[in-house]
Amino acid sequence: MKSILEMVVITGMSGSGKSVALNALEDAGYYCVDNLPPELLPPFVLLQEQLGTHKVAIAMDGRSATSLHFVPGQLKHLRSQGVAVRSLFLDAKTETLVRRFSETRRFHPLSRIDGSDQHRTLVDAIEAERELLYDIREQAHVLDTSMIVSSQLQGYVKSLVSAPLNQLTLVFESFAFKRSVPLDADYVFDVRMLPNPHYEPGLRHLTGQDEGVANYLRSQVQVNEMFHHIEHFISYWLPALVKDHRSYVTVAIGCTGGQHRSVYLVEALTFRFGKQWNTLKRHRELDTKTRPHAPAGLSS
Repeated sequence: MKSILEMVVITGMSGSGKSVALNALEDAGYYCVDNLPPELLPPFVLLQEQLGTHKVAIAMDGRSATSLHFVPGQLKHLRSQGVAVRSLFLDAKTETLVRRFSETRRFHPLSRIDGSDQHRTLVDAIEAERELLYDIREQAHVLDTSMIVSSQLQGYVKSLVSAPLNQLTLVFESFAFKRSVPLDADYVFDVRMLPNPHYEPGLRHLTGQDEGVANYLRSQVQVNEMFHHIEHFISYWLPALVKDHRSYVTVAIGCTGGQHRSVYLVEALTFRFGKQWNTLKRHRELDTKTRPHAPAGLSS
C-alpha cells in the first residue's frame, strides 16, 4: 500500500521566521527545502513520492514573487491527489519586520522594482509583499511571530504539525493587550473587565496556571459568566467551522498583562474542549518568560 506523503508548506512575510520554522521541522524528521520555486513544486512532490519520502517541508516567500500565484491552485491539486498538505503562514507587524531587517542589514527581496535599478523603501517593500501574499495567507493557518522568540516559534510549529490533519484543531492563546493583539487570531475576547488577581497581594506574582489564582477566579461570578459565554459561542459555531473545512481555529483571550485572567480562561477552555476536540494552548507572555535563554530575534 502506497504511504501518504505529508507535506508542510511554510510561506509568509520575509523576516517572519521561516528559516526558524524550517529548522524546527528538520529536527522533527522532515526533509526540508528552502525557497523552492512554485513551478517546481509538482515535480518535486512526484520525485519524493517515487523515493518513498514520508515527510517534506518547503518554504516559499517573496523571492518567488512572479510565480507565487500558482501556489493555492497547486496545493488544492495536491490535496486532491492524496498528499496530506498543511499550509502555515508566518506573519509579523510591519514595525517588527522593519526592526528585524534593520538589525540584520539585509535587503528585502522586493526592494528592487521589477528588476530595475529603482528601489522601494523598506516599508513599501513590506506592504507590496503583503499584497502579493494575500491569497496564500487567506488559505493557510497564520502564526504571528511579532512578539515571540525563536524557541517559542519552534515549539508552536512542532505542535501544529503533530495535530491530526483531518480534524479541526482548536488553538487557545492568552496574550497581553499592552503588547498588542495577535495577528493570527480568528476570534479575540477581551477579559480586562474581569476581577484582576494582580491587585491581590498574595496572587500578584502567580499566574493563571497556579491553583491560588484559579480558585480566586473560579469564585468570581463575572469570570464564570465570561467562561460560559465564550464556551457557548465556540460550541455554537464549531459545526459551521468544520463544514468550512477549517484545519485550525485560533481563539485569543487577552487581559492587561497576559498573566492571570487570560491564562486561567485558556487553561479552562482547553480542558473543556479537549474532551471532544483536538486542542492546543499557548500563553504568549508566559512562554516568553519560561525561555529566558532563547534568542530574542527571528529572521527570514
